[in-house]
Amino acid sequence: MRTRTPLLAVPALLALFTAAACGGGGDEPGSAAGDGTPVRGGDLRFAISVDSGCIDPQQVGNNDALNVGRQLVDSLTVQSPEDGSIQPWLAQSWEVSPDATTFTFRLRPGATFSDGTPVDAAAVKANLDGIVALGAKASLGSTYLAGYAGTTTPDAQTAVVAFERPSAQFLQATSTMSLGLVSTSTTTADPAARCDGSALVGSGPFTVGSYTKDSEVVLERRTGYDWGPTGSKHTGEAYLDTITYQVVPESSVRTGSLVSQQIDATAGIASQDLPQFDGNGFWTQRRANPGIPYNFFPNESRPLFSDERVRRALSAAIDREQLAAILNPGDVAVTSALSASTPSAPDDADLLAHDPDAAAQLLDEAGWVPGADGIRTRDGQRLTFTVTFWQPVSAVLELVQQQLREVGVDLQLKQATVAETNAVQESGDYDVLFYNLTRSDPDVLRTVFAQSARNVTQRPRGPVDDALDQQAATLDAAQRSQLVAQASQQLLQEAHSIPLVELSTVIAAREEVHDLQFEGSSRLWFYDAWIQA
Repeated sequence: MRTRTPLLAVPALLALFTAAACGGGGDEPGSAAGDGTPVRGGDLRFAISVDSGCIDPQQVGNNDALNVGRQLVDSLTVQSPEDGSIQPWLAQSWEVSPDATTFTFRLRPGATFSDGTPVDAAAVKANLDGIVALGAKASLGSTYLAGYAGTTTPDAQTAVVAFERPSAQFLQATSTMSLGLVSTSTTTADPAARCDGSALVGSGPFTVGSYTKDSEVVLERRTGYDWGPTGSKHTGEAYLDTITYQVVPESSVRTGSLVSQQIDATAGIASQDLPQFDGNGFWTQRRANPGIPYNFFPNESRPLFSDERVRRALSAAIDREQLAAILNPGDVAVTSALSASTPSAPDDADLLAHDPDAAAQLLDEAGWVPGADGIRTRDGQRLTFTVTFWQPVSAVLELVQQQLREVGVDLQLKQATVAETNAVQESGDYDVLFYNLTRSDPDVLRTVFAQSARNVTQRPRGPVDDALDQQAATLDAAQRSQLVAQASQQLLQEAHSIPLVELSTVIAAREEVHDLQFEGSSRLWFYDAWIQA
């Protein structure tokens, strides 16, 4: 497994591609402003870039929404941001069967949901059953529960979760907010009411105060909370009275708002603006996001992308070193189907080398010949396709657009809303999708690519599915790493995965903000955060 954690930055983007760590930052998890004695109270104003229209962590998939949801729900386990180990939270201990089909959790006593009902084995069962019932609405959790056979409750504090087939990834999945626990009543509530917060009752240190779509989310400190995860810096209730997430789509406005102290912190400062927060009354902290890097996902059910030669040509035409050098000089390029900070991520840089000559030859072999305007044609059709995306990432995609044009490919860009992009993916009516997926477990490859899960490229079953399924069933770390490496190599060799750039998250905050931290998947944790008066 590689130990480096590369960072890629794109001007005018969110924290999606934010710059290298600035004053007091670095790559270590935690807050760069951690000195002083914590004080209770205050409202932390945090700017996010997009509102997905839902704050239920079991139903959302983008980082801004998950950063909100993390504060509302606790999880059975917590993943250490330092070493990736799985540690106790709502479950004080657990056992995994040798074949990874049965997981027995023993719950800590005394934890409750904000409606006063207990976090007990029956609630665990209701949550897992409910996520399965949500189906596609639980876009991440449903894939983590593939093969779920049910949960039994021998007693009030013991939940036994069973799978029809081995699921080695499940223990890490229990640390995610996508499997975070909500009250039993919430599990059967209308999904829309859960999304808008009116029927969302969690187990976490904050509760929903108000949610105004496309404007703000206000969370309030929960009275009596006293079961923070292993690794927390304090016990008892959160320090902050409230967290106000303000939806600020424009990067320049987020920068100006932080400078003028209209907000206290954000993870959405464009790379070229970060230097002004290097000291000067501010601090920044950066952490590489594990999981799937930003990818082109070609729809292989369409004739153009069913041709492996075309897919491989697109990958070979992309100069990832140029992307990294131009977007953030001195950084490194993506080198795998997984981000380098993901456990067991291999190094497949040789499969992602920039080779425009090879790209041209592959397109020639596929019958696409240069046209009068430089764009290739075949049987009177131009070699053109559209990539659909919701993130404000025009800068990086415009650079890729230029690189592909050099080999005769006309790339068209279509920016949509989160909801529109999700609908397009569900319908299957797209040429290419562009997104990433953060998770600190290599099983994220199965979530995105496997036929048994999302199968975003809509490809027929192949040998890579065997490797993806086998790694999900393997507890031996060395053997699992080999299967992950095999799957990554196959995805890249056949260009099912066309990775472009990796994601890092950078917090930029006023120096009065302390202990705003990253959790194991580089999302944000506000439980220990406090504001100096």
